[in-house]
Amino acid sequence: MESINAKYVSQKISKTRWRPVSHSSLQQPDIFATGSWDNELNKISFWSIGSHGGSAMEDGFEGDPQLLCEHKHDGDVLDLQFLDQDRIVTASSTGAVTVFRHHQNSQTVSVVQHWTRAHRYPCDNAPCTGVVCSSPEIVTVGEDGRIIVFRADQEGVIRVIENADSSTIHAVTYLRTTEILTVNSIGQLKLWDIRQQSNSPSQILSLSGDRVPLHCVDRHPNQQHIVATGGQDGMLCVWDVRQGNAPFSLMEAHSAEMWEVHFHPTNPDHLFTCSEDGSLLHWETSSHSDMPSFLQGGRNSSIMSRSAMAPAGGNQSLISAWLSGDSSKGRLETSHMLPSQTLSVNSLDVLGQCLVCGTDGEAIFVNRQVSV
Repeated sequence: MESINAKYVSQKISKTRWRPVSHSSLQQPDIFATGSWDNELNKISFWSIGSHGGSAMEDGFEGDPQLLCEHKHDGDVLDLQFLDQDRIVTASSTGAVTVFRHHQNSQTVSVVQHWTRAHRYPCDNAPCTGVVCSSPEIVTVGEDGRIIVFRADQEGVIRVIENADSSTIHAVTYLRTTEILTVNSIGQLKLWDIRQQSNSPSQILSLSGDRVPLHCVDRHPNQQHIVATGGQDGMLCVWDVRQGNAPFSLMEAHSAEMWEVHFHPTNPDHLFTCSEDGSLLHWETSSHSDMPSFLQGGRNSSIMSRSAMAPAGGNQSLISAWLSGDSSKGRLETSHMLPSQTLSVNSLDVLGQCLVCGTDGEAIFVNRQVSV
């Protein structure tokens, strides 16, 4: 915990995201964005943790994150995703979807695309609850049960799946280039092929028994059939979408709602979760000996190209530690990454050795020495 910097920002932080870094460079991320919620005036903000303008971070003595620029945001920021290194997309409680551009030379922010009331009920706005980007494509989901596909370079909407869900869709992520995953408020995980004209999911997986709402989803970066979700009861669920319709394993993680789950993008033996209970957990599988070398991580993993990763669908012989049965629970190590908190940790993001999270305690925490 000694390497964590806390920055108090006088606003509740709903989302935090690192700006992507070039895969060809070895630099650590140095700029992140935040979105706020439940404030009189909400905003998106861009922050630097490096000596701004320098090519890379120095030895980590720079201190607190420094505010670069900010822009007002109508409604609560319910999700936030970088489209590329300069543009970021927000999902609003007003139902709007907005693309902002961060002008790094002048340190200003401008609106470059805005879809008002993209998500709506017949007589009112419906919150847009989640967004995922694969430039130039943007996919959003909402409380209205709709899935909408946009292109950042077009004003119109590309596709709408009107009645994708009869309940609130809480989050969305890509499974593969043309497939997305959504999670909803009745404990279902749905797969959609957005190239197909069908308005029905290609697969539905669900929690058995009580229909516990699922709030967040992330897929393993190398083995796309492995998916992690978290929900209302604080449980971490790991799914194998190739087999069966129920989670492969359930692990007690938090004592309240889990708001986000993220595999480390280049070392997926590490996974991170955050919760309403004020905790941020680092999960690590310790079965390195029987893992293929490219899943073991280490310093070389950060320079591996995506093309060297397991193919979509995965090589059947590569059994992830996340799917190695009940014994894997004994090989999972968890550690708390924050000093004791009382208010919700709403969002986290991890890239390289850097982790950032945002809280209802009006604080941003940055750790630049994550052990992965």
